[in-house]
Amino acid sequence: MKSIKVRNPRTGEHDYEFNAASTDDVALVIAQARDAQRAWNALGLEHRTKALGEWAAQLEANGKQIVDALSVDTARRRISEEELGAVIHFIHGFCDAAPEVLATPFRKLDAHPDVVFKVTYSPYPVVGVISPWNFPLVLSFIDAIPALVAGAAVVIKPSEVTPRFVEPLKRSLDAVPALKGIVNLVQGAAETGAAIVAQSDAVVFTGSVPTGQKIAAAAAQAFVPAFLELGGKDAAVVLEGSDVKRAATSILRSALYNSGQVCYAIERVYAHDSLYDALVAELMTQAQTLKRSHAAGDGGHYGPMIFGQQASIIDAQLDDALAKGAKIVLGGRSETVNGAVWIDPTIVTDVTHEMTLMTDETFGPVVPVMRFSTADEAERLMNDSMFGLSGAVFGPDTHTAGDFATKMEAGGVSINDTELPRVMMFAGEKTAFKKSGMGGSRYGATSIMRYVRKRALLANEGPVPPLEKLAEV
Repeated sequence: MKSIKVRNPRTGEHDYEFNAASTDDVALVIAQARDAQRAWNALGLEHRTKALGEWAAQLEANGKQIVDALSVDTARRRISEEELGAVIHFIHGFCDAAPEVLATPFRKLDAHPDVVFKVTYSPYPVVGVISPWNFPLVLSFIDAIPALVAGAAVVIKPSEVTPRFVEPLKRSLDAVPALKGIVNLVQGAAETGAAIVAQSDAVVFTGSVPTGQKIAAAAAQAFVPAFLELGGKDAAVVLEGSDVKRAATSILRSALYNSGQVCYAIERVYAHDSLYDALVAELMTQAQTLKRSHAAGDGGHYGPMIFGQQASIIDAQLDDALAKGAKIVLGGRSETVNGAVWIDPTIVTDVTHEMTLMTDETFGPVVPVMRFSTADEAERLMNDSMFGLSGAVFGPDTHTAGDFATKMEAGGVSINDTELPRVMMFAGEKTAFKKSGMGGSRYGATSIMRYVRKRALLANEGPVPPLEKLAEV
């Protein structure tokens, strides 16, 4: 049995380890999940929502232990508390929405009044979920919960980088007997994830584009659907007449949240000539007020990098940008202090699309700022990317910025702010554009429908057409 050691991001020490599930282990878990799912689905929606409600209560009861574990792996406290609260919110939200979403009354066909029909929903028996390290709890369950509500069982592989929350989370699950075999967590690395893809009935993955492409190919080989939420390189466009202070605050809040380790973080900024210098100055002024968090909950604004290897990617992008003429006006390359890898808020100017800093996902607290002269130039620059997850547009008013926002090739565009799609979890839908994802919206109550197949039932309540009808051939 392979043992995987886990690094503490605050100390750099490998002070935790776990045993990775083998391919045979995964096969056994999935077989048991498939057996348990039959009763889970047959007992109906009311049974499922009741069980999930009981689990929400157990999450609250075990919340401190779960948050403590998350805090060690991610070097943050408040965001870990937000994660726990978000999962509880997801449970209640999807359970409340499900009766309407999954309602299937018989209806008459207008063109054939003797025929009534209804659509019934058959869940994928086992949904495999492979989640990343930046939001270990939320991204393990943002897709798993609607799948559970739909009637599926789930097998989740959390990231091997941030696994400590698994044990306290299992205790919360064990306290709800109805979830035995329905919510399953298996730990491991790439081999374990590959086994889940090969043996599940549908797969959900959140992570990088290269890994997502491999999972999509493996899912196609297994002939199962893959729902992919991949990387981003979100653009913020600051149009002429924008409120510079508001734009700077919003951009920094997005770019620096979780030390920039967010797929929808603002990672490139385009500012109109008329306010470019003022925006850069304001970004620098505000960023300089922020400080490192040397202990979770100490009032600092940003922590060390969760995954130390990510710093090497960021350093390489900065080196490439400098070599091609960019200037770092605040911050800079990573620094290792007592084992912790830090990247301070970094502002970069004189950037171009010849630099990987402007084209590849950074996943760190770096804000490159590029100037533009015309709206057409801004449109070309913001859409010159293989990514299309989300973005932001700032303008003198909602109408002006909103008109321009319709030109952005991205699934969720905030107007005069950033990260607004986060607040519409159940209210609306959005999909990823380009290589930022595929497979429908994980937003909106109807995301439950991603995890079901549709079966049409039709009944003829009138006479059966006679055999003489064959003579009309």
